[in-house]
Amino acid sequence: MSRIGLSTYAFFWRMSSQVPNPLTLEQMLQQTAEMDVSVFQICDYTAIESWSDAQLQALRQQADALGITLELGTRGLGTAHLQRYLHMAAILDVRVVRSMFYSATLRPTLDEAAALIAAVLPEFERQQVKLCLETYEQVKTTDMMSVINQFPSPWLGVCLDPANCVAGLELPAQVIANTAERVGNLHIKDFAFSRRDGWVGFTYAGCLMGEGLLDYDGMIAAVKPGEKGINQIVEHWLPWQENAEVTCLREAEWTRRTVEFLRSKQDQE
Repeated sequence: MSRIGLSTYAFFWRMSSQVPNPLTLEQMLQQTAEMDVSVFQICDYTAIESWSDAQLQALRQQADALGITLELGTRGLGTAHLQRYLHMAAILDVRVVRSMFYSATLRPTLDEAAALIAAVLPEFERQQVKLCLETYEQVKTTDMMSVINQFPSPWLGVCLDPANCVAGLELPAQVIANTAERVGNLHIKDFAFSRRDGWVGFTYAGCLMGEGLLDYDGMIAAVKPGEKGINQIVEHWLPWQENAEVTCLREAEWTRRTVEFLRSKQDQE
């Protein structure tokens, strides 16, 4: 079964220092439960890396009480860094860790990336946690797959987000086709181009789910998340609106509408 989840990226502005009262992780979990959503991905939330085991255990207890499964997301392939995430995953009962080829401090070649994966993958396999590497513009999808496909392990896969790769001049349909067999996690957001003032270029940004360029039906047909138990994690590229109040209200509305969209699609299936 494919479950719907929210990411911290669905709360991007509401948890940011741009708003008067930024949401905590605990508040985001509570709001996720209030939407009757059962998965929450703590993604690129670096503060959690310095939490004590006791703090992590308290978060796990809250998630359990709310009926929420947790996932983790970070960046990079550094061995010690991914081992830290495996440690957190054990405490939080996490079965999916999303990462990326590059971090702020480490940009491995393809051969170096393969060696880093080889070093840590046995630990993911022993703990039965899936490491899912996200598609994005800094690494061509064919290059990323040339590394991932060196490892037939079911505990290494792709976090598919076709929106990210457009900036690398990859068409979403090509990204989906290149990765579909190895997808283990889905980031769901819609996206569109709009003309800049004076028709000098474009803005590429998020849009309300179902109104943009994401071929959701085509992606689902290729990936088959229902058959494979791949969770669909909601996130947004919502530009800042005229003020904090409007931005937060619109972010919440986009989240609600996206969850409704995904539920309607599941009902059709």
